[in-house]
Amino acid sequence: MYYKTELRMKLNTRPNPTKCRGTIFNWGERTFVMGIVNLSPDSFSGDGLLSTDAAVEQACSFVAQGADIIDVGGESTRPGSSPIPSAEEIARLTPVIQHISRMIDAPVCIDSYKYDVVQACLQAGAHIINDIWGLQNDPRLAELAAEYSAPIILSSNQTSKPCTGDIMEAIKADLSRAIDICHRAKVPGEHILVDPGIGFGKTHVQNLEIVRRLGELRDLGFPIVLGTSRKSMLGAVLKQPADQRLPGTAATSAIGIVQGADIIRVHDVHFLAQMAKMCDAVIRGG
Repeated sequence: MYYKTELRMKLNTRPNPTKCRGTIFNWGERTFVMGIVNLSPDSFSGDGLLSTDAAVEQACSFVAQGADIIDVGGESTRPGSSPIPSAEEIARLTPVIQHISRMIDAPVCIDSYKYDVVQACLQAGAHIINDIWGLQNDPRLAELAAEYSAPIILSSNQTSKPCTGDIMEAIKADLSRAIDICHRAKVPGEHILVDPGIGFGKTHVQNLEIVRRLGELRDLGFPIVLGTSRKSMLGAVLKQPADQRLPGTAATSAIGIVQGADIIRVHDVHFLAQMAKMCDAVIRGG
């Protein structure tokens, strides 16, 4: 049985607000935007930054354009990419996080699945953990989330075990496993967010189905993060390189918002923050 807060489901209420770095995320009131700052030269989307100054400048620009969270990553997750040593990843990330956390008021999210990398980045000033492996790789990240009072984004990843059945049922089962680990580690419920993990071990047909059925993740009772930005599912349909996939990103993100996405994780903040605002005006009435 999938984990759910029974009272919340019976009353059909929103997930409890998440407080992080002075920001209160009142889920359901509007869509929040997470801007991607990529420090990997091997990035699938071609947006990797090679200097601290460039990363800080981009983060500040994203906040001015409407980003509510800045997501910083130092290792490529494109298919076929190889992991880099933790020491190298820490060296890329910590100076940038230290500078960004001083320059902006928005929460800074660390996009890594490695315990020592996440720990170093939390110590450097990061506020949120984004684990693309959903605690499959290292369940101890839940302990870090509890220790640092850091919200954690749990992604469903099918890379090690591709799904041949109902993809949404597989995702809900996988996320329920990760949620249980968080609860055992004493992570507060309001610090748990879920992400279906677009592109991680899923076919492009499955990815399209996930966007179409995203609302089913509401059954879990936690805020939903959706990241379709520049992903290969868009290239498979539109036959475009990664840096030309803004229209596809906008379409899938808009459908996700209609289906209940609380956060969209994007590369093109200026355009997509406006798109989210317009969706909210239509869906939420103002």
